Amino acid sequence: MSKLWARTGSGQTASQSSAILSTDTFTAGLDREFDNLLAVYDVQGSIAHVKMLVATGILDETDGTVLVPALERLLVLAQTGQLSVQPDVEDIHSQVELMLTQELGEAGKKIHAARSRNDQVLVDLKLFLRAEIQQTAASAEELAITLLNLSEKFKDVLLPGYTHFQVAMPSSFGLWFGAYAESLSEDLWALEAAYKLVNKNPLGSAAGYGSSFPIDRELTTKLLGFNDLHWNVVNAQMSRGKTEKAVATGLAAIAATLGRFSSDLVLYLCQNFSFLSLPAEYSTGSSIMPHKKNPDIFELIRAKCNRIIALPNEIALISANLPSGYHRDFQLLKEHLFPALQELRNCLAMANTILPGISVRENILQEDTYKYIFSVEEVNRRVNEGTAFRDAYREVADEIQSGSFRPAGMVPHTHQGSIGNLSNHKIKEGLEKAASVFRQ
Repeated sequence: MSKLWARTGSGQTASQSSAILSTDTFTAGLDREFDNLLAVYDVQGSIAHVKMLVATGILDETDGTVLVPALERLLVLAQTGQLSVQPDVEDIHSQVELMLTQELGEAGKKIHAARSRNDQVLVDLKLFLRAEIQQTAASAEELAITLLNLSEKFKDVLLPGYTHFQVAMPSSFGLWFGAYAESLSEDLWALEAAYKLVNKNPLGSAAGYGSSFPIDRELTTKLLGFNDLHWNVVNAQMSRGKTEKAVATGLAAIAATLGRFSSDLVLYLCQNFSFLSLPAEYSTGSSIMPHKKNPDIFELIRAKCNRIIALPNEIALISANLPSGYHRDFQLLKEHLFPALQELRNCLAMANTILPGISVRENILQEDTYKYIFSVEEVNRRVNEGTAFRDAYREVADEIQSGSFRPAGMVPHTHQGSIGNLSNHKIKEGLEKAASVFRQ
């Protein structure tokens, strides 16, 4: 629990709590905790900034020769989790500058020239989110590959398809698993849109109106590996909030697919269906019913994904109708977005751990419950033999009504993406193409 929330709820009255809660504590909120996640990226941004300052003559080369190595030492500390915001320091930016000044003296005080905390936190966020998106895309790709493998493994096992929760037409486990693999590959398109916005450099926009120093923004763009820069400095600052919402939208797309898959899976595990079974270690029991095996993990994945689906709206409401320029409202976006990034990857990883051990039930469609599921196949067979579609439809409908319909039980689907032609190789090609964007 954060210190901000821990201060209340201890029997104090509201007025006592308000007296204890300082303005510094209120305005800092959870920022120090989340700033620790930005430590690596803050130092990386400072290294690029110092190199640019030296290259443009704003800093002497002698300053650069001590500042860059000192920052590189701090980078090692950050990468090993040994650099964090101390209790008496406002944020990670101040922490880095303080440590540099303690080590180097006057030279450490010079690194903030030609930038503001506004563009500094923006570049930290962009670098952080770029890395987070890459990890999330890799996790989604990994699960999609697992689903494609399951699709191939169970491609010949038929499964009832439903519309309106009514038995509709034959499907297959190959078709079902493959559908979610392709859906995940398409979700990467939404994540790619966020990635393109994240991969633009805001450094040098300062407080949102540029700098009178002769800085070289294209140089820092190259040094930090950004694909492009926000050319207009006002727009660079306006990307705050917009960037977080774009990332949240990408996460929500993946969460919607994973949540829907989890809902299917929970349904198919129900005894009334019994289409699937999970390894025993991934089910939980009941406190009073010894026969129960509950799919708690996928129920929790579904709930967590639903929470992530709401994330773009939460971010939009926090940042809605704000005029151009920086506003402290943006600080709260970290509290919503940062935990969601890890939570979605946890859900993807859990699903990817469990699914390889899943079992499917064969010969489901041989049960009487599903005898009418082949009615469309029979209509189509008669049409292929020369009967007009409407006449064939009426004939089969009459046979079903009279109880004389006898299904052939054949599913002669051959077109692309059907039971007999899953086209998984095409789905894999699309997945690889979508995922490759995040490895560039």
